[in-house]
Amino acid sequence: MKSLYPWQTESWQALQGLRARLPHALLLKGAQGIGKLDLAYNFAQSLLCEKPRADGMACQECNSCRWFEQDSHPDFRLIQPDALTAAEDGEEKSGGKKPSREISVDQIRDLSSFANLSAHCGGYRVVVVYPAEAMNNNAANSLLKTLEEPTDKLLFLLVTHKPQQLLPTILSRCLSFAMHTPTREAGAAWLTQQGVKNPDYALAQTGFAPLQALGWAESGEGAEERSILLAAIRQPAKLDALALADSLQRSAPVHVIHCLQQWCHDLSSAKLAGSVRYFPEQADLIVKLAGGISPMALMRFQKELLEARRAAFHPLNPKLFLESLLLSYRQLFAA
Repeated sequence: MKSLYPWQTESWQALQGLRARLPHALLLKGAQGIGKLDLAYNFAQSLLCEKPRADGMACQECNSCRWFEQDSHPDFRLIQPDALTAAEDGEEKSGGKKPSREISVDQIRDLSSFANLSAHCGGYRVVVVYPAEAMNNNAANSLLKTLEEPTDKLLFLLVTHKPQQLLPTILSRCLSFAMHTPTREAGAAWLTQQGVKNPDYALAQTGFAPLQALGWAESGEGAEERSILLAAIRQPAKLDALALADSLQRSAPVHVIHCLQQWCHDLSSAKLAGSVRYFPEQADLIVKLAGGISPMALMRFQKELLEARRAAFHPLNPKLFLESLLLSYRQLFAA
């Protein structure tokens, strides 16, 4: 079990304040990459622990804690998409059906017996659903039925990056618990301790989410795409959209879109406020480029990027997908 992150102290204390009268469902919401799932795990383990410490953390020594660490606790369930489970297990399928990115209705229905049985250890039973927005409509409606008829000492911890995608009826049956993105200073200090050489840059590229920044820094994920893309979009007059799409076609579209969204955010911010957020080292160039863009055209392109991100994991033709976006970007500067 991972220890709490430095920026989670207040959130942990707030959770401890709820222990005396826990709801049937807690909705942990916040940006991706700030440690919501780790906080949920820690809270779940502390509720199941036989002898929690004075600060509420699990003792790590009792039978319950040992079961939890071995992923075999009879009073705990984790519900997540098969794709996440396969990634954690290091399984890669060549050919055949890819693991689902959705939480299916069967996964939720399988909880029925768990929800109706008494706790093995006589205390709480805890279900973590992550990410909650991955539930398809049938799964969400099935969970709703369980939440409408709560069982004593059964706690659902719904962890989400996108609460707006959950059913309003589910939201209404959960106690909302917001987790804030850590400050730039706190995130940079933690990344420095983890050995990241340029923490400020790593944070900016991931929207100031420390865990995501660490993951990208360690794996180099998306680094090559960003380098190729940034070199091209800095000079929109010389941008060859077709050639650039060809060089990026083996990249994950979501990385390309993510970078374009951040770049366009800075163009918009420079246009309206004279400041940038994600690419401070490119501030002078971004301010110059923003001066020649129509605000309405930029808003339309940002909407196009938002829609593209929803389809980023299953484009029918990745190359054509990227060509369309890059041609739209170049068109911003056509005037």
